[in-house]
Amino acid sequence: MSWLKRHFVVIAGLCTLAYLLLPNVVVTVFSFNKPKGRFNYEWRNFSLDAWKDPCGVAGMCGSLSVSLQIAFWATLGATVLGTMIAFALVRYRFRARGAVNSLIFLPMAMPEVVMAASLLTLFLNMGAQLGFWTILIAHVMFCLSFVVTAVKARVLSMDPRLEEAARDLYAGPVQTFLRVTLPIAAPGIAAGALLAFALSFDDFIITNFNSGSTVTFPMFVWGSAQRGTPVQINVIGTAMFLVAVLLVLISMLVGKRRNRQKA
Repeated sequence: MSWLKRHFVVIAGLCTLAYLLLPNVVVTVFSFNKPKGRFNYEWRNFSLDAWKDPCGVAGMCGSLSVSLQIAFWATLGATVLGTMIAFALVRYRFRARGAVNSLIFLPMAMPEVVMAASLLTLFLNMGAQLGFWTILIAHVMFCLSFVVTAVKARVLSMDPRLEEAARDLYAGPVQTFLRVTLPIAAPGIAAGALLAFALSFDDFIITNFNSGSTVTFPMFVWGSAQRGTPVQINVIGTAMFLVAVLLVLISMLVGKRRNRQKA
């Protein structure tokens, strides 16, 4: 009992982590399955057929390409706008600053179905044709709040004396921003960008309302589940999970390397 009390927090953390990773493990295992029939819900035989031909299902890789394009441009737009908004909220004083600060968190607190219906109403009233661009605009809007939150937290922790020291050494505003401010804020910007990419790639509700005839990967998965779940969906899911883990490991290694250099 004494050993259990000392290690209770560690055990609880490991159990929670295992619970969170269990769906990813199931997806990875069933990506090597050779199902009998349309549904890939029961283990049959080990097979690499799906990994050899990940685009074997008609329309899947096309929808994946659309999702990646939307996620990339939505991440780029939300990161640029969110970074500027975060710096404006932290560094400048202006009228309605408190109201803007509160409204930034509204998309995070609002149910997605409400935002989806509101955006659909806006696009229909404007006469916009639903498709790639309406999805992109919608994704930038709901990813913006998450980027602002991540970058704002980083900017608040920055020491303004570093920028003052750069100006004392005759660095101009642009040089100070590029060589001092931006490198310090880069981890927060990168975190916001990764979060925006994951949210955009994964979104279904807002996309489904504003997609028109455009099919993204989550919509393809939802549609396929009505008729049968191909193994290739598990392959794509496993590949995306492995890429995410690889990016996290690379960022950890880079952070450790920088800490060693500073030491």
